[in-house]
Amino acid sequence: MERLFALIVTLTAALSYVNVKCLVLPVPAYTIESPQFKVIHLESDFEIRLYKEISWMSALVHGTSFRNSTKEGFHRLYQYLHGANLNSTQFFMTAPVLTSVISSSTSTHGSAYIVRYYMPPKYDDKTSPPPQPAAELNLQLDKWKSQCIAVRKFGGFAADDNVERERDGLVSSLGRVNEVWIMDVSGFTAEGCPV
Repeated sequence: MERLFALIVTLTAALSYVNVKCLVLPVPAYTIESPQFKVIHLESDFEIRLYKEISWMSALVHGTSFRNSTKEGFHRLYQYLHGANLNSTQFFMTAPVLTSVISSSTSTHGSAYIVRYYMPPKYDDKTSPPPQPAAELNLQLDKWKSQCIAVRKFGGFAADDNVERERDGLVSSLGRVNEVWIMDVSGFTAEGCPV
C-alpha cells in the first residue's frame, strides 16, 4: 500500500489552518478532476482563491502520526473509490485529497485526522447524491459552502516531522509543489468572497 499511496500522492500537497490544519495531497492534474476556483487576489507568496461549494467523502482517523493516519484514511477512501459502496460504483481519482489535522490539547491519544476525497460535481446535486459507502469503511459526506481560501505553494514533502515547520516556513525541496490553505480569511476582504 505504501508504493500505491506514494504513486497517487505524487506532485502537490497543501496545508490549511485556522482551527484545523489541512494537507492537500492531489495527484497530477492533467487527467484529474479538481474543484474549480477563481483567483481573486494574487501576491508574490500567496493567492486568495474563491471556491464554489465542494463535496468531499471523508474518513475520520484517530492517530498519533500524520503519515500513518493519512495512509489509513486514504486506504478506506480508496476502497470506496473501487466499489466498496452500496451501488458498487467505481470512481476515477480526483484531486485534491485533503488531510485535515485537528489538534487537541486534551487528547491523550494524539490528534484526529480527516482525510477527504474530492467528489465530482455531478454528486453535488441533491437529485444525484454519491453512493452510500460500505458501513465498515466509516466514511461520511462533507459539504463545504462557497468560500475564499488563502493558498501558498511550497516545495518538499509534508511529513510528521515537518508539517508545522512547512506551514510556518514553507521550506523548498526538489520534486514537489505544495500549497498552504487558510480557510478562514474573514479579516481579508476582496470582491467575490462571501461574507
